[in-house]
Amino acid sequence: MIRTIYNEDHEAFRSMIRDFIETEVVPHHAEWEKQGHVPRAFYLRLGELGLHGINVPEEYGGAGETSYKFNMVIAEEVARAGVSFGAYSIHTNLVRPYLLSFATEEQKRRWMPGFVSGEMMGALAMTEPGTGSDLAGISTTAKLSEDGTHYVLNGAKTFISGGVLADRVLVVARTSPATSGGRRGGLSILFVDTKSPGYTVGKKLDKIGLKTSDTAELAFQDVKVPVEDLLGEEGQGFKYLTHNLVEERLAIVVGSVAAAAAAIRFAIEYVKERKAFGQPVAAFQNTKFVLADCEAEYQAAQAFTDRAVELFDEGRLTAADAAAAKLFTTEAAGRIIDKCLQLHGGYGYINEYPIARLYADTRVSRLYGGTSEIMRTIIAKSLGL
Repeated sequence: MIRTIYNEDHEAFRSMIRDFIETEVVPHHAEWEKQGHVPRAFYLRLGELGLHGINVPEEYGGAGETSYKFNMVIAEEVARAGVSFGAYSIHTNLVRPYLLSFATEEQKRRWMPGFVSGEMMGALAMTEPGTGSDLAGISTTAKLSEDGTHYVLNGAKTFISGGVLADRVLVVARTSPATSGGRRGGLSILFVDTKSPGYTVGKKLDKIGLKTSDTAELAFQDVKVPVEDLLGEEGQGFKYLTHNLVEERLAIVVGSVAAAAAAIRFAIEYVKERKAFGQPVAAFQNTKFVLADCEAEYQAAQAFTDRAVELFDEGRLTAADAAAAKLFTTEAAGRIIDKCLQLHGGYGYINEYPIARLYADTRVSRLYGGTSEIMRTIIAKSLGL
């Protein structure tokens, strides 16, 4: 199906990204996977290319683009090559919206230049060992000092993508206790300097996929955070989280569909070359039917995604829309990639083949940003159920 979402500028950008990946990412990607993260210098290189600042206003050093379509091009090209940009998406698609939406002018002037250049990489710390998707159950505390100059942060976070190399982390903490009638109240967001005394990066988590994205446990013991680093208003953290979950989920949608497209491409290339019983695997009717099913399901997911991006650019993508898109596309991508791996036979289970990495990397899409079960709950609520 012909896609109409892109124009000549997007395709020119695509060519640049594809060339960059071929020359500067593919040759080193296996080494990055072994070390568990991309080199710190890689983020600076992305900054030189302007990739951190695509959606950052020009007055803060960005390109000033308001469309999400350039972000989608990057996701498609990364998946197409079977590689990863580490925690780049966390920095640009998760942290950026919080800073641009809720930071004061003084904070933007202070933080955005380093954000755009890659000198200050960010991460987002919501999840705690005992809370998971229950954000209202956050127990990390931030108590205002008696002189009102700083907060004292105590607690722990887990599953924090980009948490090892991050320079600053958006930490969701309780600045006032939860009540039985208002568990969502009392949450605030602090942009914490990771060099602060008492801030500790704990165990780097060993994941089954996303090997170039550093994921860690974080601990805070009497960490002093200046009041100037409070994001937005105290006690409004849950509202901010809800607001930005739409874009976070859209990023997962875009990445999942890009992965599905890449999986089909990898499978087609493989079955044309691989022979069984004296003929290419592609010649068997089962192979043709499986790939036909995959392509049809991908086309539906891609059309859903393109429309979601258009609605987002127009400011009309609702929380329920984003949940429906995430549920449909991540589940579809899981089915498609599994079928494409199956067509590889035993080789599909070998990490040397990109389909194996794609399989492992994409599994988390049904977990982070809200599980598929949470998406179903959101959609059901929108139906009045």
